[in-house]
Amino acid sequence: MGTKIKKADFIYDEITKLFPNAKCELNYRKDYELLIAIMLSAQTTDISVNKVTETLFEKYHSVADFANAELKELENDIRRIGLFRNKSKNVKAMAEIIVNDFNLTIPNTQVELEGLPGVGRKTANVFLAEFYRIPRIAVDTHVSRVSKRLRFAKETDTPEKIEEKLKKAFPKYKWISLHHKFIFFGRYFCKAKKPGCLHCPIIKYCKNPII
Repeated sequence: MGTKIKKADFIYDEITKLFPNAKCELNYRKDYELLIAIMLSAQTTDISVNKVTETLFEKYHSVADFANAELKELENDIRRIGLFRNKSKNVKAMAEIIVNDFNLTIPNTQVELEGLPGVGRKTANVFLAEFYRIPRIAVDTHVSRVSKRLRFAKETDTPEKIEEKLKKAFPKYKWISLHHKFIFFGRYFCKAKKPGCLHCPIIKYCKNPII
């Protein structure tokens, strides 16, 4: 077993011990609810999104309801989270396409998802992995930070490059769980500020420990 494989296995196992139940923290019941929740989560917390969608999904009962919503009213419904105007516009436009072109069902291909308004590669990856269980690694700020600190990626690497490197470092069957474990590790342990370096079980692989 190569050194890189040993490192990847060790890191995966140790983070699993810290966060054995790492999973998507967005609340949803249907495919369009998940996609909308992911779209709303950009540059804000899952907790904030869940507070908004708790009432949002009670008000709008189908993707058609979002397509037919008045834009100003939709803006007001999600105004508690950042970038609400742009997100409202994208959610409505996305819903209109799903109604008109996809028979009310969110597509399950990367190309079709990324063709929707407000849906980039990260959002598409999260949706495919969570709803359809298609192996993907979505790179958000937490995954990016952890990957760079643990030397899986360089500081200058783009999210796409980080995704590519992680896919090479870990077997495909671990991709979905790795995404959640890295998010939890970055969100609750290896934080941007005041990371838990003193108690980190994988500190030997960190490029810049704060001790």
